[in-house]
Order: sequence, then structure tokens, then C-alpha cells
Amino acid sequence: MTPVRVAVVGGGIAGLAAAHRLRALLGPTAVITVVEQSDRLGGKLRTVELAGVRYDVGAEAYLNRRPEAAALVAELGLADGVTHPTSARSTVRAGGVTRPIPGRTMLGIPADPETVAELLSAEGRRRVAAEPGLPPIRLDGDLALGPLLRARYGDELPDRLIDPLLGGVYAGSVDGLGLRATMPPIAAALDAGASSLTEAAAAVVPPATGAPPEPVFGTLRSGLGTLVDALARSADLRLGVPVRALTRRAHGWRLHLGAAAPGHEPADPVLDVDAVVLAVPPPAARRLLDGVVPAASAAYARVEMASMAVVALALPPGTDLPGTSGVLVGARERRADGSPYAVKAVTFSATKWAHLDAVVVRGSVGRHGEPGALRADDDELVRLVRADLAELAGVSAAPIEQAVTRWGGGLPQYAVGHNDLVADIERAVAAEPGLAVAGAALHGVGIPACIGTGDAAARRIAAHLRAPTTG
Repeated sequence: MTPVRVAVVGGGIAGLAAAHRLRALLGPTAVITVVEQSDRLGGKLRTVELAGVRYDVGAEAYLNRRPEAAALVAELGLADGVTHPTSARSTVRAGGVTRPIPGRTMLGIPADPETVAELLSAEGRRRVAAEPGLPPIRLDGDLALGPLLRARYGDELPDRLIDPLLGGVYAGSVDGLGLRATMPPIAAALDAGASSLTEAAAAVVPPATGAPPEPVFGTLRSGLGTLVDALARSADLRLGVPVRALTRRAHGWRLHLGAAAPGHEPADPVLDVDAVVLAVPPPAARRLLDGVVPAASAAYARVEMASMAVVALALPPGTDLPGTSGVLVGARERRADGSPYAVKAVTFSATKWAHLDAVVVRGSVGRHGEPGALRADDDELVRLVRADLAELAGVSAAPIEQAVTRWGGGLPQYAVGHNDLVADIERAVAAEPGLAVAGAALHGVGIPACIGTGDAAARRIAAHLRAPTTG
């Protein structure tokens, strides 16, 4: 029998997870090909050598409380290499002062107004304390998160805590995000009858027990590139090969490969397969699905993207760092001279991760719709991050090594109605035999969520290929 052939377009974590699951489901004879337009795998997972240590300059950890990443790491035999953050606290720059991020909140929405009191002025505390007494929230469909929060709490809590927390996840502003996709537990509690945001948070935030908390995050001591390398063994790899078009065949799909340069015919123009997983960012998905699944293409076109950069600095041995894991910085925070910070977050990696045997820190730069410091070249970007590091933490040592990694259009924005948009995409794609989609634009931008979409796409494809043919 002719072996089944499946193409996975996109070599990020979602695509690699799909290829791995396809291999497990379809067996060793299946021909599974990962086609990636860049010269490297991993997408937003990237591990580099910095000052003699393996250091992640993209996603640095996965959410440990979701099962997908931890289960995949164990399945691949990598569990012995897992580590968790130290007990160092995270902080936030709020009103010009750096303070610990309070506990018992859901992405900054407090279960108890007292937990956020230190971050706020007297008027801000009054607004938060008064929120449970406001008219009940009636959640009909989705809501814009920013206007809801500002109407209930005023500006201080969103600007000083919720926006920095969400900015760390989406590189976007609280005012451009939707409630249901970014805070589904809060939305579910409101649907279930909670009348206020405070009541909704109290319904979903676990009560303090005094017991040591479960680790929130996990990573690999050798860097998340190790996970990428392990997954890559499941498939044939075609790196540096763009897919310029996707068309249906009588039985299966055809990928048209190579750049469509005028007058230039690619050396290997097509790849014919029985099924395809598209695990690419929304702009590429929109283009490839245009004319094939137009409803899905149109939905992908509505997903906006944010760009960001990670500036990694290795400082001289012995350089003192704060005893915290890092600091988040809201968009409205200002330096002493009144200028905006270049960074939205600084991570004191050497403090956060005990396995890193070097004084390494990283600054994250870039917010949706606000390119700001991203316009600067690499040297200037390093200078700006160093200036922020000095002002935020008093750390002014010159780096002994540095690395700037840019993620252009790398993070999808979960705007109002995002869940309905995803439902439209998945409904349209489900009507096409042998086609599935995966990636960060669907059900979450974190590593576990991306793995989950890749796994689901693989199972859909395997079920199609195993189904008896009729007619």
C-alpha cells in the first residue's frame, strides 16, 4: 500500500506537536513533512548560547498547571530536565514605584480589594472597594476588556496592574483585548451569576491555604530548544521553503513551494499530500486559505498581530541583581525625565531560574500598535534597555555579551469576539476533508495551548485518513 503523506506547514511548536502526534497515530510508514519558510524550527521558541549557558530568547517557560506541555515533555523522555522558578517574587512598576505583584487575583482582578491596595492611591482604593456595589454586570456576548475595567474600577487598577500583566502575555493593551478570550474564568463566573468582577474573581481564585503553592511555570534546564529538537525527529524537514499556495486535488492537497519571484521557477515546485495541517500565523493562513476556504481566510484576516523583541544581556560575574524575578511595566509608566520606558518587562533570569550559571537578564520590548523602541536598530535597542534597567533596578553594568531577537508580527491579539472568530475558522476548515489548522491564533498564545491545537489538528487528520472511503 502507498504510505499516507501529510504536510505540516509551519515549524513552530504547534506544527511540531502536530507532526509528533501524527507520527504516533499513523505509524512509522507515514510520510510526514514539516515545511518551514525560515531556516530554523521552533517559532517563538529559541534557545541560544549566551555567556556559556543555554538561554531562551523567545518563550522561556510553559504554564505548568495546564497539562499539554508537561505531558508532552514527559512523553518525550525529557521530564528529568524540567525545572521550576525560584521563590523570587515578581514585581510591577505602579505609579512610579516598584512593588510585588499581589496574590489572589485573576490577571490582576482582585478577589479581595485589600490585596491590591498598596498599588493604588486613596481614590484608586476607593474605586476598587466600591466595585461590588455597582450595578450587576449583565454579560451578553463578549465585552471589550478595557472599557469594562475602567467603568468598574477607574483607570488606576487597569493601568498599574491588569494592563502590565496582559501586556506580558499578548504584547497588547488592555483596551484592545476581549474579555472572553483573555479571561475565560472571569467570563464563566459572570455567566454563572456573579454580579461583579470582584465576585467573579473570588469564585475562581483559590483560597489561601498556607500550603506551598504548586509551581506555576516549568521549563527545561537545557532550554526549550531541547523540546524543539526532540519533536523534530518525528518528521522530514524542509527548511527555508515557503509555501506560496495551497490547492485541492481530486484526493488530497497540493502545496506550491518556493518564492514566487517573477521569471523564476522554484526547483521543487509542488508537494502532493493526502492531508495538510496549517500551523502558521494569521497573515500566512489568510493567504493560503484565500480561494480554498474563503470564510476561514476572511476570519484570519481580522486577527491583528503585535511585534516585539527580546534583548538578552549577560552581565559581568558578581553583578548584583534585585532579589526579584523581574518587573512588569505598564504603558503609562514614565521614567524620571517623563519619557516612556522602552521595555514592557524585565526578567532577572539569573534570579528567577536557579540553573542558570551566569548573570543573565532580558528586556521585552514592543506593544501592539506602539512600535516605539522597536524602530531602533539593535545597538540603540540595547542602549535603551540598559537605560531602563538602570532606572528600574539600579543595574548599570555593561554587558559582556548580548543578543537581540526580533519577533515581527509574532503575537496575535485576542480582540472582542475572538472566540466567535475562531469558531468561524474551525467550522469552515472542518468542512474540508484532510485539512486542519493549529497555532497561537486559536485557543491561547502560550506553549500548552499551542501544543493542544497541534494535537487536536493531528487527531482530526488521522481520523480522516483512517475513515473508510465510500463511493
